[in-house]
This record gives sequence, C-alpha cells and structure tokens, in this order.
Amino acid sequence: MTSRRRRTRATVQSSIVTLVLAVGVWALFSSGVLSTGADATTSAASTPGAASTPGTANTPGAPGSGTAARPTVTTSTPTPATPGPSRASSQSAAAARATLAGLPVKGKAPATGYDREADFGTPWLDVDHNGCDTRNDVLARDLTEIVRQGPCKVLSGDLVSPYTGATIGFVRGNTTSALVQIDHVVALENAWRTGAQQLSQTERQALANDPENLFAVDGRSNSQKRSGDAATWLPAATGFRCEYVEHQIEVKAEYRLWVVPAERDAMERVLSSC
Repeated sequence: MTSRRRRTRATVQSSIVTLVLAVGVWALFSSGVLSTGADATTSAASTPGAASTPGTANTPGAPGSGTAARPTVTTSTPTPATPGPSRASSQSAAAARATLAGLPVKGKAPATGYDREADFGTPWLDVDHNGCDTRNDVLARDLTEIVRQGPCKVLSGDLVSPYTGATIGFVRGNTTSALVQIDHVVALENAWRTGAQQLSQTERQALANDPENLFAVDGRSNSQKRSGDAATWLPAATGFRCEYVEHQIEVKAEYRLWVVPAERDAMERVLSSC
C-alpha cells in the first residue's frame, strides 16, 4: 500500500514537472524568444550586414563581395537648345550693334601693294611666345580627339566646321591637311583695304595671328569666302552667323578698321535676327 502511494505521488510529481516545462516552452515561443529554424534563416538573411546565404550571388563591387569595383562611365546628354535667341546671344548682339555704330563707314581703299607675307608676316608666327605657331594653337583649340607629335604639332583630330556644321577628320599630310584650314574672320586683304595700311608691321602681324580673328574651318568654305566681307559671304550654317559677324565687328574695332556701307548693312541685318 505504501509502495503504491509512493508510485502515485511520483507519477503526479512527474506530470506536474512535465506540465510546467510545457507551459514554459509555450511562453517562450509566444514571446518570440525562440523561433523555428526556417524563421532563423530568414531573419539572418534580411538583417543588414548579415552573411550572405550560400549560393546567393554578391553584388559586383559591393563591400565584402571580393569583386573589384568597376569604373563608372557617365554619358552626358546634350541639353536641347532653347528655340529662339538666348538672352546671352541677344546681349552680345546688342553690344555688337553698339560697337558697329561707332565704326567709321568708308569706301574700300585700293588693294594695290597688298602682299600677305610682306604686310602681315609669314604664316604662321608664334606671337604669344608659347613655343607653338598660331596654326597649331588654333587646331588644338578647335579640334577634338587630338593626337600630337611633341608639345605643339597636331597630327590628327576631329573638327565640326562652324561654317557648315559638317564633321571633318583632320589628318596632317601633303594631300589631307587642306581639308581643314584656318580662316581669318576679317580677311587680311579686306583688312588691308579698310585701314590696315595705316597699322604698324607689328600690329598687322598681331591681327593676322589674333585668336579672335581665327577659326579652324572646312577648306571648301574658306576657299569660297576668299577675301569677302559680310556683304559678299556668310557661313552656310545660319545659326553661326551672329557669332561670325560679332567677331568681325570686334576685330575691326580692335584694330581701328572701317566698314563699307554694304558691309555695315549686311552686319545690321544679321544682328537684327540674333
């Protein structure tokens, strides 16, 4: 009898312990302290800084991925031009009109005695004393994708001719160099006939090598222009005519040259649309 009571008591105690343990475990699961194996894996994978699950590809270049970061290539998209003249172009045109109004208006002097090299110096000089002649300076300024030999000599490059908008691949050579030429915006013979005869030799050489009076252009346009002024020749690219005429006016004012009546009228017409 005594033995049966002991067995019954032990069974009851065991049942109570089992019940207490079950309640405790249930409470831990309910509070989130314990989770299933699948939940633990998900939690680890979603936690910032946690190790990647085996078999998951790392992002190239990400810290800790073991892959070197790739260079970033940025491609810029040109901003579409605003229809009509911009405020800046309108202001520069207004300034050019004011300068033009102050230029003397006369007829052309005779071209008698004009000699390009004797009057304006050998093409091309190094008047800015940077070690490079003016032609190479202008090619380096106006071309892109330039290849040089030494610090000065431009061997090749790409030009978008401002006079036509056409792209030309420049390659230096006996039969190819002429495809890209350096144009005097105020042609030297025109300058000679509109006041340059009164300039000193040094001033004429400065005029012939002044960057403001020079553009790298397609050879065909330069050949067509010859020594023409705004009344007889303008760039085929109409969008460049304002800048072209503004440069002519600036150069004529800088070197105390005059304009002829037809030239002045043509300049005014161009500037009125800028």
